[in-house]
Amino acid sequence: MIVLLLLLASRLAGWWAEPKLEALARGMESPDHNLLRIIIVFLRRLKWVFFVLLGGVALLVMKQLAWPGSEYLVETVILLALAWLVIALLSQMIRSRTLGKIVAVLVWSYTAILMLGLVDDVASVLDAVGFSVGTFRFSLLLILKTFVFLGALLWLATSLGDFMDKRLQTAEELTPSLRVLIGKVLKIVLIVTATLAGLSGLGIDLTIFTVFSGAIGVGIGFGLQKVVSNFISGIIILMDRSIKPGDTISLGETFGWIRELRARFVSVVTRDGREYLIPNEDFITHEVINWSFSDELVRLDVEFGVSYDSDPHQVSALAIEAASNCRRVHPAKKPVCWLTGFGDSSLDFVLRFWITDPREGLTNIRGVVLLAVWDTFREHGIGIPYPHRELIMKTPVEISGRDKPDE
Repeated sequence: MIVLLLLLASRLAGWWAEPKLEALARGMESPDHNLLRIIIVFLRRLKWVFFVLLGGVALLVMKQLAWPGSEYLVETVILLALAWLVIALLSQMIRSRTLGKIVAVLVWSYTAILMLGLVDDVASVLDAVGFSVGTFRFSLLLILKTFVFLGALLWLATSLGDFMDKRLQTAEELTPSLRVLIGKVLKIVLIVTATLAGLSGLGIDLTIFTVFSGAIGVGIGFGLQKVVSNFISGIIILMDRSIKPGDTISLGETFGWIRELRARFVSVVTRDGREYLIPNEDFITHEVINWSFSDELVRLDVEFGVSYDSDPHQVSALAIEAASNCRRVHPAKKPVCWLTGFGDSSLDFVLRFWITDPREGLTNIRGVVLLAVWDTFREHGIGIPYPHRELIMKTPVEISGRDKPDE
C-alpha cells in the first residue's frame, strides 16, 4: 500500500513539475545544446526522482515509528527505482534509442536479480534450457552472456574505431585516400579482435564453428558475393588512389563530385543536389572519367557554324577573344579556334578552352562561352545560318481551277 501511494504521489508531482521546469530550461538564454539535452532527459524521468525522494522520506518516518514488516520491501523497491533511474540516464549515451532501451532493461534486470539474491537460481534455470553440439553445450545462459559481453566489446571497438578515424581525418601529412583506408582497416581489425576476444573470454571453443563451415559457409558465400566484391573493390580503389573525396567524376549518366568513400559504395553528389550511392564494383568494372585525377585542368570543346559570307580568319579571332573574356576560362591556357569543315550551309568551327574548376559544372561554362560568342558575332555582323533547302520540280505541274488565285 505504501509503495502504491508513493507511486501515485510521485506521478502527480512529476506531472505538475515537469512542464514548468522544461519550459524554464528551454527559456534559458543561449543554452548549450548538449546541456539542454541532458536536462530534458533528466526531466523526462522526474517522476522516478520524486519516487526515490519521497521513498527516502517514507523510510525515515517508518524507522522513527518502528513499523514492522514493510520497511524491507519499501527499501528494496526504492533501491530498484534508483538503479533504474541511474541506468536509464546512462543508457542515453547510446545513440540508438532501441538499443539503449534494450541495454537499460538488461542491466537493470541483472541489478534487480543481484539485489534480490536470485543470481544462482536464475542462472540455474537459464543454464537448464539448451542443447549440445558434440562436447560443447549451448544454453540460454551462455547465449545471454555472449550477447551482453560481446555487445559491450563490439560497442567499445566501434566507438574506439570512430574516434581514431576522426583523428586520422585531421592528419594533414596523409593523403585523403590513405586516411580512409587506414580508418577502415583499423575498424575491421578492432571489430574482429573484439569478436574473437569476446567468444574466447566466455570460454567458447572457436573450433566448434567448423561444424557449420560447410553448407552454411557456401550459402553465405553466394549470398554475400556482391558485398565482398564491393568491399574488395573499395580497398583496391583506396590503394591505387584512382578516386578520392573531392574528385569530379563521370560514370555513365552521373556527373558530380565524390563526397565520401565507404566500405560498400561511393557517395557522389551531383550539381542538382542528388546523392548517388554507387557500388565500388562499378568503379572497377566500368569506364570512369576522373576530371581531376592528375590535375584540375580540363579542356572543353564548343562547336558552331557561321555563314559562307564570313571571313574565317576574323571568325576565329573573335571566338578566341570572346572565350578569353569569360570568367572561368583559364587565362594561362589561351583558347584556340579551328575551322573543321565546309558544311551544307555553314563554315564549321570548334572552339577549345581550358578550365580548372570542373566541379562547378561543364554545361554552364559551355553556355556562357556560346553566349559570349553570339554577342561578339552580332556586334561584328557575322551571321549564324540555318539550313536551306531547294525543291526542283522536273515535270510541269498544272494548277487546277480551284487553286487559281482570284482575279
